[in-house]
Amino acid sequence: MFGNPETTPGGRALKFYSSVRLEVRRAEQLKQGQEIVGNRTKIKVVKNKVAPPFRVAEVDIMYGQGISKEGELIDLGVENDIVDKSGAWYSYNGERMGQGKENVKMYLKENPQIKEEIDRKLREKLGISDG
Repeated sequence: MFGNPETTPGGRALKFYSSVRLEVRRAEQLKQGQEIVGNRTKIKVVKNKVAPPFRVAEVDIMYGQGISKEGELIDLGVENDIVDKSGAWYSYNGERMGQGKENVKMYLKENPQIKEEIDRKLREKLGISDG
């Protein structure tokens, strides 16, 4: 009645022996026009013996491509004040990149130097090394 109705098949042992358990759910469908091009996926860490548990992440999984690096750069850039968002418009260094996230993803694919610059600034701000 309360809690998650889903169960892990295989008995109780799998819950005890596993080091990391993730709950993966589709949050929404990503469309380009009327065509569905991917899913926004919510990943929740249910158990983690090697790092802090109960974290949540949202990623764009594009059909035929996998996890969208451009989508992650946009989300993290907005979150860390590197990319500006005003309504549906995204801009970087005063230059408009596009309206809507899918258009900005295409812009970053067509302009790899800007994509690398945003990536570098994010890594510097978050203290992540390239290696």
